Amino acid sequence: MKRKIFDLRPWARVTAHTQTQTVIPGYTILDFTAHTVIRPLDVPRPAGEGSVRILDNGFRWVRAHPTGTGEGVMGSALTVQLNAEGRPVQFYVDIHTGEGVGEDGLPWHDDLYLDVIAEPEPGGWGVSATNIIDAEELEEAVKAGLVTPELAEATWAQARIVAAELHAGSYAPLGVLRRYLEDPYT
Repeated sequence: MKRKIFDLRPWARVTAHTQTQTVIPGYTILDFTAHTVIRPLDVPRPAGEGSVRILDNGFRWVRAHPTGTGEGVMGSALTVQLNAEGRPVQFYVDIHTGEGVGEDGLPWHDDLYLDVIAEPEPGGWGVSATNIIDAEELEEAVKAGLVTPELAEATWAQARIVAAELHAGSYAPLGVLRRYLEDPYT
């Protein structure tokens, strides 16, 4: 596994930005706004048709990072990518085993390689399509002995649960971020 720290400030694509952090019960919210982007970022749509722009001038990446579970606990963290008008363009979920907040106040997680991406319904917070990505990275980690086959199976199970919850509208971090974006002072 690899430990990842969520901090977009050193991102070379973005030359001017702001990043704030808010702690609410059960979550650390990181809110990154890209003011000046020198190279926009487009990614394939989860439905497999065309691409979607997830980074450009004025776009925000807002992350709901769970706190309090610590190391060795299967979980997930959500990043909502919003366009310059503030509408979600993609939901990105990292599957991990363990998370926390470092001494620098930045959230970290022990990445399990699989991620779930979801395409929002037009103009809203519902989900029209999901895709579990980076299976090859998980497979390589198993071959390298970084992840056991049992943990890989559990990772797939967790990713499927997250995808189903996103479709059902019951994925808790999605509600947390929606409430935060509607009223960032709650």
